[in-house]
Amino acid sequence: MRDPDLVACADIVRRADPSRFRATMAVPVAARGRLFPVYAFNVEVARAPWVTKEPIIAEMRLQWWRDVLAEIASGGAVRRHEVATPLAAVLDATGARLLDALIEARRVDIERAPFADEAALWAYLDATSGNLMRVAARVLGAADEAALRPAGLALGLANWLRAIPALEAAGRAPLPDGRAQAVRRLAQEGLAHLRAARAHRAGVSRAARPALLPLWEAGAVLARAARDPAAVAAGRLDPAPITSGALLAFRALSGRW
Repeated sequence: MRDPDLVACADIVRRADPSRFRATMAVPVAARGRLFPVYAFNVEVARAPWVTKEPIIAEMRLQWWRDVLAEIASGGAVRRHEVATPLAAVLDATGARLLDALIEARRVDIERAPFADEAALWAYLDATSGNLMRVAARVLGAADEAALRPAGLALGLANWLRAIPALEAAGRAPLPDGRAQAVRRLAQEGLAHLRAARAHRAGVSRAARPALLPLWEAGAVLARAARDPAAVAAGRLDPAPITSGALLAFRALSGRW
């Protein structure tokens, strides 16, 4: 990738989302050039509610990105920006609408109110992680919703559980029920979603497989949370570096995300 914008997108992802960065670096170069703008957009939107204590400033940041997506969806000129410009090159109108729904879901992070129940948490994960995965697949190739929806939910929950200590430190109540039995049940549901996604692997084209490679650690993370719910609040969900590297290599080489 020699394009300065793509290099900038990759660096944004490397610094803020190292797991997706590692997964993307393990896929063919052509796919990287289409995925990094999508993932860099996600970083910019995800951190908007957290970089300021002023809700109106956070809303303005999110609205700026909604305006970018509206420009992309209209097929007209798109403002010059190191992420918006390469994003416009890979995104169609449907993808723009999916990412707009992702932004709308992120407004919950500005309010920092607790989820009313587990259904609200799952809806948030589907709109954020799920739509991100749908768009990542869309910019690469064909993939069935039967695989994408549960895959996005499983990955979203794994990443959410990994972020619990940081979310709590930022004043967020990240789970509707933080008791051990509730955390275990939630992780088990995540594992069920992962199994459902993998049962539909045949519905994901070879071209779109790199979009699902970020799942490489999800199974290990969710299994640890189900086995030891206390590890969630303690921040002990990440696999050991050697195990993590081996998992990524296997998933990337086999294509069996």
